[in-house]
Amino acid sequence: MAGEMPLSMVFITRKWAPAVGGMETWSIRMAEALARLCALEPIALPGKDDGMPPSAVSLLAFPFTVIRRLFALPVTPDAALLGDMAIWPLALVAMLRGAPRIAIAAHGTDVAYHRRGGIRGHLYGAYLRLGARLLRNTMIIANSRATAEVLRETGWHNSAIVPLATDIVAPPPDGTHNGRLLFAGRLIERKGCGWFIREVLPLLPAHITLDIAGTGWNETERAMLDNPRVHFLGALHGEALIRAYRDALAVVIPNIPMANGEYEGFGLVAPEAAAAGGMVLAADCDGLRDAVIDGVTGRLLPPADAPAWAAAVVTVEKWPDTARSSRLIASQKAAGQHFDWQRAAAQTLAAFT
Repeated sequence: MAGEMPLSMVFITRKWAPAVGGMETWSIRMAEALARLCALEPIALPGKDDGMPPSAVSLLAFPFTVIRRLFALPVTPDAALLGDMAIWPLALVAMLRGAPRIAIAAHGTDVAYHRRGGIRGHLYGAYLRLGARLLRNTMIIANSRATAEVLRETGWHNSAIVPLATDIVAPPPDGTHNGRLLFAGRLIERKGCGWFIREVLPLLPAHITLDIAGTGWNETERAMLDNPRVHFLGALHGEALIRAYRDALAVVIPNIPMANGEYEGFGLVAPEAAAAGGMVLAADCDGLRDAVIDGVTGRLLPPADAPAWAAAVVTVEKWPDTARSSRLIASQKAAGQHFDWQRAAAQTLAAFT
């Protein structure tokens, strides 16, 4: 309606610059996009100047900062959005302040830590289950259907699915490639890089090699870097990463199911690579099902099915440059339209109504 006052929202997050990470990026970009749609008041806990998360003392003090800031607001906010599941008690503070609508964003580890077992895992699971009982009507903004499924394990059933977005903007691809595959991400088992090197690479023609852009976290996975057909690029950022996405024969995201319950909350590499003009081959599992529009921004392949992956790579290699270019231009356009921060903010706002 003309002249209607915009919704006022408080955004509470412990993930903020100068700390560096996926959740920090989400917080800042979501705040920027929401500020275009509503009257937004961020209450954020900045990280350290060296890019590391805030100290334990800062984390312990943050609830008091939230209380002080909330009760200092001149008017009661219409809504409150919390940045992750681990800070759910702050929703109670927002409710005490009178905010009639509350939502909490859910990402990955903040949802699934209970699956790790042990004392910490069991305690965290009990902590989430307590929150589900106290905040029965609270809306959860899940980054994927997989995240929403894991949330239900601890009693959180009221969720909306809002896929993540990417900042990447690049010129249209010309269809050429360097003949090498690219894996981008952490070298941990569930990401599937080690599996791909062991099981898929030997099935491919000898001239097809694999570049890895990422960091070494798991010693078993890192040992795969000794393979002569593997080239480790280290961590890439900005334009260097965009060029790597665009130049690759295909960007492979070969996640594998894990018996210990670890899962991929979303898989931001998939929309990033598509937006950069790269060809995406991703496992049909977990949050990747919402990070890839199958047949449009990439292809979803059966997880842990080496022959299917090898066949897909060979098929992509045989595409003529013109056919490849037209496919990737369409993929890039679709990624730019769908994996967009304004879309994500609008869907987040709609979840409050």
